[in-house]
Amino acid sequence: MASFGVVAFIFLILLVECYARPLYPLPSKTDYKNRQPLQTFRPYNIAHRGSNGEIPEETAAAYMRAIEEGADFIETDILSSKDGVLISFHDVTLDDTTDIAEHKEFANRKRTYDVQGVNTTGYFTVDFTLEELKTLKVKQRYPFRDQQYNGKFQIITFEEYISIALDASRVVGIYPEIKNPVLINQHVKWPGGKRFEDKFVEMLKKYGYKGSYLSKDWLKQPAFIQSFAPTSLIYVSNQTDLPKILLIDDVTVPTQDTNQSYWEITSDAYFDYIKNYVVGIGPWKDTIVPVMNNYLQTPTDLVARAHASNLQVYFILKDSRPGIDLSFQISTSLPSDSARINWTPMVHPYTFRDENVFLHFDFHQDPYNEYEYWVNKMGVDGLFTDFTGSLHQFQEWNSPFSRKDGDASTLLHEIARLISKYGKK
Repeated sequence: MASFGVVAFIFLILLVECYARPLYPLPSKTDYKNRQPLQTFRPYNIAHRGSNGEIPEETAAAYMRAIEEGADFIETDILSSKDGVLISFHDVTLDDTTDIAEHKEFANRKRTYDVQGVNTTGYFTVDFTLEELKTLKVKQRYPFRDQQYNGKFQIITFEEYISIALDASRVVGIYPEIKNPVLINQHVKWPGGKRFEDKFVEMLKKYGYKGSYLSKDWLKQPAFIQSFAPTSLIYVSNQTDLPKILLIDDVTVPTQDTNQSYWEITSDAYFDYIKNYVVGIGPWKDTIVPVMNNYLQTPTDLVARAHASNLQVYFILKDSRPGIDLSFQISTSLPSDSARINWTPMVHPYTFRDENVFLHFDFHQDPYNEYEYWVNKMGVDGLFTDFTGSLHQFQEWNSPFSRKDGDASTLLHEIARLISKYGKK
C-alpha cells in the first residue's frame, strides 16, 4: 500500500497536469548552503529516465519519485522540438511512449528519416513545436509494468528537468545525454548558426553547472554529460569542463557521427586520443562479456586495455545481464582541488531492472542478488536503475556506511556489531 506521502505526491502531479500547466516553468535558484550534500561514500544511485519502473519514463513524476526514493542522480536524454526547445525524451519518435496515435490532428506528420543509417518511420519530435508536444501524454514503455499512469503526464523540457534537481531538498545530480545530435542538427536550426550541442551547454551554464569531477563547483551541482557521438563530446569539451562519457554500442553499430567501427574506437590508439576529451567510456556490456543462453561467457580484454590508457570506465548494460571481473586504477583526470580521500575510478553499470525478463539466470531472478554482485563483488561505484527504490533499500540494508554524517550512535553500534564475534564465548 502506498504511503500518504506518495499518494499526496501523485495527486499533486495529476492536479497540475489536469490544468495543462508546466510543473516547473523555470528552474529554481534556491541557495544550496543548507542542503544535504551529494553522498560519495557508496555507489551512486542513478535513476535511469527517472523511476521509470513505476511511472512513465522521463516525466516530472518519474524524476520526483526517484528523488523521493533516494536517487543521487537523475538521468535523461535530450532531444529538440521543431522550434528549437530542448526536451527530455528518449526516442527520436513519439510512437512508443506517447498517445500520438490518438491525435488525429497530427495524422499527416508521419515521416521517414535516416536515423543512424536506418530508415525509420514515425512521428519525430523535430516535426512538432513545443506547444504541440505539450498536448501529448506519456505512457509506460513496457506492457508488463504499471499502466495506471498512462495519459497522466506531459513531455517536459530540459529546463523543467533541471528544475526538478535544483528544487530537491538535498543535492541531486543530473546525467543528461546529447541524444542523436546528427539527426537534430539536420532538422532543427537555431539563430546565428548555433548547433544542438551549443544549446545543450548553454542550458547547463545558464543554471550554474560547471566544474571537473569532484571539484567544489561540481559537488555543488553535480552533472555528467554523456553521448554516443564522439564529435559532439569533443565539441562541447571546448565549452565546459563538466565530466564527459563516450558511450559505445554493440560491435555491429558504428558511431553515429563519425561512422567509426567499434574496433576502431576501442583500440589502444583511440583510447589514447579520446582521453584528452572524456573522463570515461560507456561500453555496452555484451561487448565486454559475451552472453550465451542468458549466461555469462569469458570476458574480453577491453577493460584492461582501457585501464592501461588511464581512462575511467563506465559500463552500459542492456537488459541487465552483467558479468566481468574488473580491476581498476585511478584516473589521471582527478581534479587537484578534490578533497576526497582514497578516490576510486567510477564504474556505472546500466541498466538494472527488477523484472525477471531482464535478470540474468546467474542471479536466480532476484534483483538483490544482482545488486550484491555488482556492489560488493564487482566494486562498482554507480548503478543505473529503473527501480531507484529497490537499489536504495539494498544500499541501506547492506552498506555499513549508510548513515547520516555525524550519527555517532549508529557508528558505535556498527563497530560493536563488527567486533562482537571476537568476544568471549
